Amino acid sequence: MGATIVRRLVIKGRVQGVGFRYGLADEARALGLRGWVRNCRDGDVEAMVAGPAQDVDAIIAWAHKGPPGAKVSAVSVEPAEGDFANFEINPTT
Repeated sequence: MGATIVRRLVIKGRVQGVGFRYGLADEARALGLRGWVRNCRDGDVEAMVAGPAQDVDAIIAWAHKGPPGAKVSAVSVEPAEGDFANFEINPTT
């Protein structure tokens, strides 16, 4: 297991109302990642993910496609900091 990295993701497109948060949370938990995901009032989905680089890369790749019904137009990824106990779905911000 590699060193833990943390990334902030902002996913744009048709990503609300299609189960994106739940799909991302399921994928993240399956990979053993920690962090959170939430809807934003502007229609985006925001996530913080923490874990080994290869697993974070895997969730970023998943975010570019999303669940069936999603139409992702862009995913921004930036380094972040945070300490998370598990992976949660947070309220809309």
